[in-house]
Amino acid sequence: MTQAAPRWTRPTALAAALFGGLTILSGGLVLFGPEAAQRAAGDAVPFVVIFNTAAGFAYLAGAYALWRGQLPAARGIALAIGTATLIVLAGFAVTALTGAPVELRTALALPFRALFWLVIAWAAGREPSPG
Repeated sequence: MTQAAPRWTRPTALAAALFGGLTILSGGLVLFGPEAAQRAAGDAVPFVVIFNTAAGFAYLAGAYALWRGQLPAARGIALAIGTATLIVLAGFAVTALTGAPVELRTALALPFRALFWLVIAWAAGREPSPG
């Protein structure tokens, strides 16, 4: 890397890594943890929990790319996460509209997650290419 990474990448990488770690932890507890953790999840939609848990690992990959200043890779990862999250949000909306019980916090969290990653993709795409 011949050009220094923009100043926003390191703090954003830390936030993304923390976000990813907490996502893996919480999803793992709901999927594999004690019954109390599963009850605490309320009306969690299984495919959303599985997606979010798996996406947590992608969050870590995106955080690593940001930390290293690898903006093209970070942009691609962030765009993939954001797009996939919007697709899951659409599936969640269909699930909710069919009358299935869902968690309000999921309805609020999915758009936030998508926006977080799409903003990173946008910001990474605006930076000049290193070299």
